[in-house]
Amino acid sequence: MTNPPVGSTMAADDAGDDPRVSVSVVMPVLNEENYLSTAVGAILKQDFDGSLEVILALGPSTDETDRVAAQLCASDSRVKTVPNPTGRTPAGLNAALAQANAEVVVRVDGHCELPPDYIKVALETLERTGADNVGGVMAAIGETPFESAVAVAMTSPIGVGGAAFHIGGQEGEAHTVYLGVFRASALRRVNGYDERFDRAQDWEMNHRIRASGGLVWFNPAMHVSYRPRPTVKALARQYFQYGTWRREIMRQHRGTAQFRYLAPPAAVIAVGVGIGAGLASGLVERSRSNSLTRLARLGWLAPVAYLGAVALGGVVVARRESPEVRLRVPVALVTMHMAWGVGFLTSGPKLPQLAETPDSPQPKYGL
Repeated sequence: MTNPPVGSTMAADDAGDDPRVSVSVVMPVLNEENYLSTAVGAILKQDFDGSLEVILALGPSTDETDRVAAQLCASDSRVKTVPNPTGRTPAGLNAALAQANAEVVVRVDGHCELPPDYIKVALETLERTGADNVGGVMAAIGETPFESAVAVAMTSPIGVGGAAFHIGGQEGEAHTVYLGVFRASALRRVNGYDERFDRAQDWEMNHRIRASGGLVWFNPAMHVSYRPRPTVKALARQYFQYGTWRREIMRQHRGTAQFRYLAPPAAVIAVGVGIGAGLASGLVERSRSNSLTRLARLGWLAPVAYLGAVALGGVVVARRESPEVRLRVPVALVTMHMAWGVGFLTSGPKLPQLAETPDSPQPKYGL
């Protein structure tokens, strides 16, 4: 599929005699009182030759997010809001997309801060590659010792696997990218985000873009700052949901399983079986079966080996960090692995099976 040059197909209402590209930034927002002004401010400072609008999809926040959003709208006419009554991310994205008037759509989250040249680099990449979606690195940056430990884990292959948007890598075609800068025509072609997916909606939609003949492109020159979860509980909840919805993605789109998605559940099974066998060794010992006792005790090797590998790996990836951070990296790694794995293993079917053939009836996703 060949896409026209960016800037050659301006939206009808915005085109006129202006040859510049038009950009809509869409952001789902929920309880972002402390971060929203910074995130939107970074968007409004983008350095590129074109027109810009920012659309905030406001969920039912329980803090002062709505007040902050109203102040942003009052101070800059380029900022507008749309309601997102459910508060769910894909629904908010589709609500914002429905109001977007530009030929290029940039997805941003409330916890993100774009560098000044982010949109400029994205537009150049879209033009140069002909891609439908381009994205870069999810640059996790923590402020507290635990957040910094999570950031180290997230940007390491032993934390979340080898996805380029986490650990960096060479520019090129990708299965998915972080957030994304899209041709609006591609979003219309696949009818937006599937609102049934609480998590992994980005991966799922990028899969449909690629299945429709589109190109998804990773450019490491595009960096977005990301604030990790601040507590073990919040991190575990996040990665449990990741594992749950990754299992659903694999159900919906066969052939999408990759080793890094299966490693955490395999670790959970190995550790669980090993602990169970080790605990059972006491019962076996009472039966005076020395061979069975020795065999059961070998079960402890699995959790010990796993924790040893995590501890050693944590030391290696955090070697440049402060002692406070280094001590917390293994905790972050174990939390991420175990939560993802348990979420994956306990995830039952959530959605009706999607048809995989172009001629089969498809659900209406959102636009």
